[in-house]
Formats: sequence, C-alpha cells, structure tokens
Amino acid sequence: MASTPLGPDESRRLLELARSDRDAAAREVASLSHAVQVALVCDAPLAQRAALLGVLPEPEAVIPQLPEAELCFTVNAIGLADSGWLLELATPEQVVAAVDLDAWKGYELDLSALSDWVGALADASQPALLRSARALDPELLVLLLKSRLFVEQKPAGDEDWQPPEATQTLEGQFYFRALGDKDDLADIVVLLRALFEEEYWTYFRLMQGVVWELESDTTEWALRWRSGRLEDLGFPPWDEAMPIYRFLSPEERVALPEKDREFAVEGWALPVWLPQLPDAPDARRRVFRAIAELDPEERRSCFYEFVAVANKLAVADRLPLSDAESTPQAIEKAARFMSDGIEHVAREHALSDPAVLRRVSLERLFTIGANLDPLAARP
Repeated sequence: MASTPLGPDESRRLLELARSDRDAAAREVASLSHAVQVALVCDAPLAQRAALLGVLPEPEAVIPQLPEAELCFTVNAIGLADSGWLLELATPEQVVAAVDLDAWKGYELDLSALSDWVGALADASQPALLRSARALDPELLVLLLKSRLFVEQKPAGDEDWQPPEATQTLEGQFYFRALGDKDDLADIVVLLRALFEEEYWTYFRLMQGVVWELESDTTEWALRWRSGRLEDLGFPPWDEAMPIYRFLSPEERVALPEKDREFAVEGWALPVWLPQLPDAPDARRRVFRAIAELDPEERRSCFYEFVAVANKLAVADRLPLSDAESTPQAIEKAARFMSDGIEHVAREHALSDPAVLRRVSLERLFTIGANLDPLAARP
C-alpha cells in the first residue's frame, strides 16, 4: 500500500477520476495508505471533498483521522443537512471541536447553528448520536433545549395536576412543547428519546436544567469549557491574543537580546491541515526564506511557532474559526508583518535573516512589523 504523499498533479488526477469514474477512483485510492488518503482529502478543494469521500474504500478509517477543523470545513461544504453519514463516522472529539468552532460567534452562542448540528447528528444512527451527546457539554444542550422547548415537570403528589395544553411526554414526568409555532421538534425528540432510553440520568439532568437553570449562568459555564478546549487547539482567548498588536516605541522595535534564543516550541496536533509551510529559498515572503536557512530542528520549531502566532492572529482579528479561508488569511497576514519585522531588525543591526530568527521570536517580529505600518495591520 503506497504511503508516499501524492504530488499536486497526481492529486488533481485522482480528483478528476473521482468525478468521472468512481469505481476506477476507488480502486486507485484503495492502493494508498490511510495517512495518504487523509492528506488527499485535506488537500482537495472543499467543493470536491464529497466526491472524494464517496470513493474511500474504508471511510471509517479515514474520517476519524481528519483534523478537527477540517471535519468542520468539510461538513459545512457538504451541508449539515446532508452530513449525517459523515458525522456517523466522526469521533466525539471531532464533533465537539467542530461545534466549538462553528456554533459560536465570538463569545455568543449561535443557537441556530447549534440546532443545525444537532439536527445533523439526529440523522446519524442512535449510537453515533449518543456518543456525541455524551461528549457535548450538558450546558450546551440545556441552552439548546431552552431555546426550543417549553418544559413543565409534573408536581410530586398532585393528583389534580393536568399537563399543559399541546404538550407531549416520554415518561409521564416532564411535559414539553415547541416554543416556535413552526418547530416540529423532530430532531429534538430523536435526541431526547435516545437519551431517555439509553442515558436516563443525562436525560433527567437536561430536562431539569431547562426548567430550573438560569440561562446566564449556563452560558457562562458553556463558554468556559469551550474556551479551554480552544486553547488546547492553539486558539487563546481574545484578551490574551490582542497583545500581539501592542505598541512598541521606536527603541523597542530595534532592541535585541544579547544571546540567541532557544527554539523550544513543542509540536501539537494541529486542528487544520498544514503539512508544511512554504519555507523554500524562493518563497514569496521573507520570513519563509529565512526559515528555509535554519537547521532542520530549528525549522520544525519555527513551523509550530508560526502556526501559534497565526492562530493568535485569527482570534485577535475575530476571524470565523469555522471558515476554511480564515487560516490562509491569518497565515498570509502573519507572514507579511513578520517579514517586515525581519527586514527592520536585520537592517538596524546588520544581521542575516536567519540570525534575526535566532535572536527574536516570530511573535515579536510580527508586532514589530505591525508597529511599522499600524493602519495596514489594524484588525
């Protein structure tokens, strides 16, 4: 089974074959290792990924290996309404990360987007739905149910109590109806029924939450859990990202540490597909040409350091993290102003570009470059 990454021409040929002759494409893709199939999917344009996923001989072995954000991009490209089969094969961790990226707008929960994700999960099998429901924060599910359900719990010992008009119940204790006149609650009922049958105490906790929990407190906890997970993926909170634009005086812009720094940035599992940065000697941006002249271990550390800065920049600029265009946009902006920073420091101290990288962090070089042209750098 071939394990060498495909070149651009071969990848394009397989994409064309997937559209014109699915059987032939499936035979060729089957000869590739799962790692190469992951790369093939992630390198493909979003509009073509559905066709490529359709010829995977073992999608259950490939889809769980997609980086979290790539699953989110792919689902959005296919459309949530048509993605139940894809979420059927996704891991709970992938689903949680995708919801974290797509169902929030800054610090505000997008309940419409969250409903769409739950609707897509409801189209998967019950085991897949339950896996995801267990992994999602209960606070998030309570907020979703609060936005769509009126719920009343039968009082204990009150024999004269009558259920509210037009409500339904699964167990004779919690009675609910839709808040919206045109909401048939089909996906919500699928979710509640699955939880009632297999995860009763989770069902009970959610329904109690709809009745008794304060929306403000529940939102605060949901945001807290989400922020922690995004930090694990390399996206810091906004207030921790914004110092990347801090003001530097002219003297600070040329200040230089006396000794070389240590390249001690450790790698982590990237949520987006970035097999490599364009660090060739002929790369367009100066920072990439400088990285190309470093030693292999230094280059590897710079790769992750660069990605960390680009992630911080995406947060600071409030780019939508579920948009596939946000990462390239952040990378290009980071590279532009880092390059300006390198040029400035190299000129002031008569240093080579690699020597600058060995003395000054990529984040500081970005900040220097942004200070040189603050109007262009403005978020």
